[in-house]
Amino acid sequence: MAKKYFTLLLMVCTCCFSQLNAQSFANFKKEVYQTSKDTLAYRILYPENFNPQKKYPVLFFLHGSGERGNDNEAQLRNGGHVFLEEKFRKQHQAVIIFPQCAKESFWANAIITRNAKNNAPTSIVFTTNKQATSAMHALESFVKHMLKEDYVNTKQVYIGGLSMGGMGTFELLWRKPKVFAAAFAICGGAHPETAKKYARKVPVWIFHGAKDDIVPPIFSQQMYDAIKANGGDAKLTIYPNDNHNSWDSALAEPGLFNWLFSHQK
Repeated sequence: MAKKYFTLLLMVCTCCFSQLNAQSFANFKKEVYQTSKDTLAYRILYPENFNPQKKYPVLFFLHGSGERGNDNEAQLRNGGHVFLEEKFRKQHQAVIIFPQCAKESFWANAIITRNAKNNAPTSIVFTTNKQATSAMHALESFVKHMLKEDYVNTKQVYIGGLSMGGMGTFELLWRKPKVFAAAFAICGGAHPETAKKYARKVPVWIFHGAKDDIVPPIFSQQMYDAIKANGGDAKLTIYPNDNHNSWDSALAEPGLFNWLFSHQK
C-alpha cells in the first residue's frame, strides 16, 4: 500500500512540475525568424519591466542535439528554468534568446559516427569547413538581425550553450569573432585551429564533466589550451563526478553570470 501511495504521489508531483514548467516557460515568447533562405524558431525572454527605449545585454543560448526539432519548446528543456529564477531576474536585466536547431541539422560542423544500437556517438571529428550547416547559417543571419534591434546593447552580446550547443558556441565565435563580449561552452568542443580567430577578442569559460561518455572532456581541454596558446582569456572547470549533464553544475556555478555580464566590448 505504501509503495502504491508513493508511486501515485510521485506521478502527481511529476505532473505538477511539468505544468509549472510549461506555465513558467510561457514567459519565453514564441517567435520565428524567417527570410527567403532561412527559418529559425526561437524563444525570447525579456527582463522584468522591459522598456524598448533602453539598451539591454543579450544572451543567445544554444541547446543540445536532443532538443532539436520544430516545436519551439524543447530547446528550453535544459537551462531554460535558470533564467526564470527570481535571483537571476533581479540581478541581471538581460534579454535571453533560445533558438531551436532543426531536427535534421546541427549547430556545428562535426563528423559524428554513432552506435547503431543506441545512437550514441562513438567518434566526433570537428572540421574547419567554411560552409556553415543550414542551422548555423540561419543562426548567423538571426544574430545579425537581432543586433539591429534598438534595445540591444551591442557592447554586451553573449553566447553560450551545452553539448551540441557548446560546439555551436565555439563555432559561432569562430565565424563572428567581433560580435560577442564573452562566452561559455558546456561539454562541447571544436577544432583547436579555430581558436586563433577569437582567442584575443572573447573571454571564454569552458565546462565539462570528467566522466562524460558522450562528448569526451579532452575536447574542452584542447579548446582551453588552444585559446591560451593564442594569447586568449580562458577558464576551464572540470567537474570530477559529472557525466554528460555537466550543464546542471555549470549553470548553477555561483559566479558564472556575474562573470559573463561583467565583460563588455
